[in-house]
Amino acid sequence: MSADAITDWRKHLAACARRACLLEATARKPGNVHPEASYPDLCYDDFVRSADAIAPAIGNAPGRPVGQTILDAVLATQRTVGRNTNLGIVLLIAPLAAVPQNQTLRDGIAPVLRSLTQTDASLVYRAIRAAQPGGMGNVEDQDVADEPTGTLVDVMRLAAERDAIARQYSNDFDDVLTFGLPTLYELAGERAFDARWEEVVIGLQLRWMAMYPDTLIARKRGRREAEESAGMAAAVLDAGLFASDEGRRRLKRLDEWLRAEGNSRNPGTTADLVTACLFAALREGVISDGPFDLKKSP
Repeated sequence: MSADAITDWRKHLAACARRACLLEATARKPGNVHPEASYPDLCYDDFVRSADAIAPAIGNAPGRPVGQTILDAVLATQRTVGRNTNLGIVLLIAPLAAVPQNQTLRDGIAPVLRSLTQTDASLVYRAIRAAQPGGMGNVEDQDVADEPTGTLVDVMRLAAERDAIARQYSNDFDDVLTFGLPTLYELAGERAFDARWEEVVIGLQLRWMAMYPDTLIARKRGRREAEESAGMAAAVLDAGLFASDEGRRRLKRLDEWLRAEGNSRNPGTTADLVTACLFAALREGVISDGPFDLKKSP
């Protein structure tokens, strides 16, 4: 591959990462930060600046250790916004960005994950400690306060039951590539993403919440409330989402319920997985990474 082709691919990956983050953050999804909704310590501009911050590190992912890409992206975020806005996103996107250009994500992700080492795990532990994410708790084996003794996949496998992001490392990103991507394509329809992007992103969030109760909510509030949020998301979809007044009413009630306890019901893991799906679709060229209007609404 020529030097120009390598440069172009790196630029493509960086653009995909930035666009995926902006699409996810800009869509007015229930319970998450967006241009019309903030939390006391986080606002929409924090996510925009974070998207800009991680793009170069993701662009440099090919040929570099995945753990180093993750650490570089997290440290860039800390320098830019000084808080955790995107650790989960980076953990998901970095392995996908490492898949060789001549391979599809479905074919290439397993070899990337199999190549991960204990050094990758150590670098990721450093990234997690730098980001200081909420809702992690402590565990007896391979706690992030200590140094890992296994590969990155080994330590992620230990957390897979309580964290949907860790689960992707243990199942070759099956949830993203087998559930998330097909759902995104179904919602977008033939060549319709640019015109309906916000409706698609919100629909994907609700489908994901309904299928997989958000694990961040579960860790912060308990499994019962995570399952309650899943049921409410399913009810919005059953009512037709934006196609009916009842769907819009249920969406508003879900948003209010998710925000009723500060940010402790924030479906943040779902948001990260939605971003990974968007990155995957952009990386594969199924949706365009070119300019389109982020102000359009459903």
